[in-house]
Amino acid sequence: MADPNHPRAARVARLATILAERILVLDGAMGTMLQREGLTEADYRGSRFASTTRDLKGNHDLLCITRPDVVANVHRAYLAAGADIIETNSFNATQLSQAEYAIGDAVTEINIAAARVARLAADEFETAERPRYVAGVLGPTSRTASISPSVEDPSQRNVTFEELASAYAEAARGLLDGGADLLLVETIFDTLNAKAALFAIESVFDALGFRVPIMISGTITDRSGRTLSGQTAEAFWISVAHARPLSIGLNCALGPDLLHQHVQDLSRVADTAVSAHPNAGLPNAMGGYDLDADTMAAELGAWAREGLLNIVGGCCGTTPDHIAAIAEAVRGVTPRTPATPPPRTRLAGLEPFVIGPHTNFVNVGERTNVTGSRRFAKLVLDDKYEAAVEVARQQVDAGAQILDVNVDEALLDGVQAMTTFLRLIGTEPAIAKVPVMVDSSRWEVLEAGLRNLQGKGVVNSLSLKEGEAKFLEQARLVRRYGAAAVVMAFDETGQAESVERRVAILQRAFRLLVDVVGFAPEDVILDP
Repeated sequence: MADPNHPRAARVARLATILAERILVLDGAMGTMLQREGLTEADYRGSRFASTTRDLKGNHDLLCITRPDVVANVHRAYLAAGADIIETNSFNATQLSQAEYAIGDAVTEINIAAARVARLAADEFETAERPRYVAGVLGPTSRTASISPSVEDPSQRNVTFEELASAYAEAARGLLDGGADLLLVETIFDTLNAKAALFAIESVFDALGFRVPIMISGTITDRSGRTLSGQTAEAFWISVAHARPLSIGLNCALGPDLLHQHVQDLSRVADTAVSAHPNAGLPNAMGGYDLDADTMAAELGAWAREGLLNIVGGCCGTTPDHIAAIAEAVRGVTPRTPATPPPRTRLAGLEPFVIGPHTNFVNVGERTNVTGSRRFAKLVLDDKYEAAVEVARQQVDAGAQILDVNVDEALLDGVQAMTTFLRLIGTEPAIAKVPVMVDSSRWEVLEAGLRNLQGKGVVNSLSLKEGEAKFLEQARLVRRYGAAAVVMAFDETGQAESVERRVAILQRAFRLLVDVVGFAPEDVILDP
């Protein structure tokens, strides 16, 4: 936390020390416990939402306002079971999700209430020797920025990056105002949604003047080992690592038996803490979960002894009994040591692409660039995007490891063309597996591209030709969007005309990117 005088600062500052000493325990399923309470429509409405026209039963987040006593009792049960970190009851507390109940105007109020209820419960159990932490939960929303809702139009989306970022910023601000110690972006099935959340969180930190640790947890949806939007676990990590989270992990969808391999994958590559909170097995025919506490704890205890975990808990179907058994199973087990991978340029589409000493030349496919292919330019100008997508497919089939996409043509709306093309290739797994180089001389086109990449791509390019202030402004945004950057040898006086000037300009740009903006050195690609 940047502000040492903030009331949460001392508690948060201890986290890194505690994580090095022992495995922390996360709580279990809020929804599972609330469903046991037999709550009625009246419980969800209370007096605050009595006149709402839609049915509200099942909208668990509202209970933080209408039945905070019930929510607090769930928190207390998990704290008593041994949870070090409890999650706020705010999984759907965004404008996008609450709009379905016609109560989007209550989002800030719900998030503040969710954090306050959790913090009061945590305070009852906290001691000087053992702090208890509140993780403000930001769920995935009911929308997806990478998948079309229409079979007829693969470029269609039911939400934009900007809409997601706005919704997440409002929710994050409420959680922090209510007293959350951490922010947890969880159950991520679409990494572009998560990148919008991370973008929004950084804007909230800027506005508030302090920051808290971020936990990130994705969801592997089936035995294929990928998220719903198609990414592997390693590609997912590469795509969100720019947020420098406290932890990266996986939760929901699968039980520990099927999730094990994917947690291993994260543990192998992540230079931060790894978390896991799986379901109590796969749902049965009645939608329930059959994995008992002792069986689940035995499996997760084995993970801990294998050296995979820093934070562990439960998701759907787990109860305080599960958490108590898990806490006992990991007690005294040495926590995982974060990986120390060598510095490499790590990019990702649906799959990881790591550039290292043995990569040799990297093949950048430039036939999806209007200046590199007359055919591609004509197809896009003629609005023949289906054929333009085939150009991209041919490039990947021929060995392109990165796709360069450039639509800088005088007769094109560059923002619209970049958005449409990236959305189309994003729905084609054979193409989307490779990272994208978003290429333009116009910032608004570059930004449109960045808002449509769920993986980690490359911006081509940045330069100092408009001065240092503009360079830093754009570089900060590139980093916040989670991309690497090509830097050209231009400065305020024009293109470098000698070796000495090229070296001087690129050294200056590199130092600004690394020392001022915070780029990892391996995310800076110098073009002399």
